Amino acid sequence: MFDLIDDWGPEKVVLVSDAKTRMRGVLVIDNSARGMGKGGTRMQPNVSVDEVARLARTMTWKWAAADLFYGGAKAGIRFDPTSPDKEAVLRSFAKALRNEVPREYVFGLDMGLSENDAAIINDELGDRGAAVGTPAELGGVAYDRLGVTGFGVAEAADQATVDLGLVGKRVVIQGFGAVGHAAAKRLNELGYTVVGLSTAVGSIHAPDGLDIEQLLAQRVELGDQLVNEYLPQRIAPGSELFLDCDILVPAALQDVITQHNAGDVRARLVTEGANLPTNEGARERLRAQGTAVVPDFIANAGGVIAAAYAMQSRYSPFRPDAGPIMETVSEKLRANPSPVLEKARLGDTTTHEAAFAIARDRVRAAMDLRGAPLRGGAPRERVDITL
Repeated sequence: MFDLIDDWGPEKVVLVSDAKTRMRGVLVIDNSARGMGKGGTRMQPNVSVDEVARLARTMTWKWAAADLFYGGAKAGIRFDPTSPDKEAVLRSFAKALRNEVPREYVFGLDMGLSENDAAIINDELGDRGAAVGTPAELGGVAYDRLGVTGFGVAEAADQATVDLGLVGKRVVIQGFGAVGHAAAKRLNELGYTVVGLSTAVGSIHAPDGLDIEQLLAQRVELGDQLVNEYLPQRIAPGSELFLDCDILVPAALQDVITQHNAGDVRARLVTEGANLPTNEGARERLRAQGTAVVPDFIANAGGVIAAAYAMQSRYSPFRPDAGPIMETVSEKLRANPSPVLEKARLGDTTTHEAAFAIARDRVRAAMDLRGAPLRGGAPRERVDITL
């Protein structure tokens, strides 16, 4: 059914569909040895089971690397999030997973879903603990408004520059969405100069630096179209990855840096804001040319830390305090790059492999203690639901 089947998982795959709403979706619970499955839900027209399985595995490692006690899981809905039928499809998807939510999986936010969508899921299932990331007005942790993931990416990048002894502070950010804009904001506050960025509409480059405060204000009004205000600085879409800079933050889509184009990356440090922006071949090429990489599940773990706070408080009448959340994100995201970079250096391997090794040891220990059998071969459980 999909490529990622091994000793670690997945434990459960739930395929759902609804002819009435044209909803098609999947939930993958990858590994729950360290706790119940937790990960975001994305809605995209081309989302696939393979993609969701890969992201669920990333969540397994991300929770373990952050040393938080949840398991890897992810969900996906194949549908256009801009459609006027979005709410009906979302309700249909939630209803189909009534057996798994919230006992085995709690909805979170990913591409295509908003705080309001989290509120709709809770309404549909009649359980305010079915989804986290709900609006602050409903007692939730407003991830997008806080910008926790992007804030954490910036903290990780800043710490890595210290660990590596980098002097330059020129940054390029691919993506100016929920993660990218928050990373740009925090890096600007820390004294970095953003010389290039992109949105879904196009890319811009200013060697002397972009006015991030102005761009953040324009983002509120214009969204992705803000790049059209910078016609003299427009460059070819995708070329921002190969600009002359010190730090590159890919914070948009997966698989944008491959073994075929990694040699054109000129940054000395890549801090992965998006999930899976590099593949294995790219990582080997980057290591060979002396480009350090802070892996995605190390750099962008701010969201899972906020999610952990939200999970703790989802049935509480009190709203989680944003102050401790941001302090914890900073503390954990600054603590994690150093051992990964050092382990990679001593082991003469990629930082991804070093980070995987740390996470795998923690998951394996939990599996051994719980007596979890080696799975291998097929998901332990597969469920097909048609409404």
